[in-house]
Amino acid sequence: MSQHIHMWAGPRNVSTALMYSFAQRPDTCVVDEPLYGHYLRVHPVDHPGQAETLAVQGPAEQVIREVFERAYDRPLVFHKQMAHHLIEVDRRFFAGARHFLLIRHPAEVINSYIKVMPKPGLTDIGIAMQTALYDELVAGGHAPAVLDGNELLQDPAGVLSRLCDRLEIPYYPEMLSWPAGPRPEDGPWAPWWYSRLHQSTGFAPYEPKSREVPLAQQALLAEALPHYERLYAVAIR
Repeated sequence: MSQHIHMWAGPRNVSTALMYSFAQRPDTCVVDEPLYGHYLRVHPVDHPGQAETLAVQGPAEQVIREVFERAYDRPLVFHKQMAHHLIEVDRRFFAGARHFLLIRHPAEVINSYIKVMPKPGLTDIGIAMQTALYDELVAGGHAPAVLDGNELLQDPAGVLSRLCDRLEIPYYPEMLSWPAGPRPEDGPWAPWWYSRLHQSTGFAPYEPKSREVPLAQQALLAEALPHYERLYAVAIR
């Protein structure tokens, strides 16, 4: 039986790059945001590619049965998940799986997110769900690893190696690069969100981003920042 790894990320981070990274492992297959369609059904919001996503992704119970509980032909299955998608979902697929969180400073998330979605709220950027999920997993006796996107970009080999140690899987140097262009696992939302990544062949060099947000987003930043700081305190360096 395959070991399932769920990465619970917020939006506008290096989550898709990490999915591409894990896809280079010889022992791993990857799944792109399997609960996105469920999220769009239970949380009405106008997202780019919404119709295309709803056409190919079923409700949560179907995803659990057909994605999380089916047999795979690789020892590891890496699920790129968005933390804010985890609403009104039966958590039974958590049992036996490994989990980690991918975080990013909320000012950087907000400044990137508003280029596509101009009025995000705390639910949209996922950080509050990440802290709630962290507490849930700790209470269940399985403290998840926490990965910060900026820390990863500053030392991809070192941080990925330490993440693999936490997940109790071998590290492969092949995880540091991938072919340019789309992958067959990309979700139907890729044309709106992945165009820049499709030009890459590895993790982009770290470049500090502005943490000044527009006036309209400052209340959101103030609400999100304590969640981020709490998780960053336990993040892999």
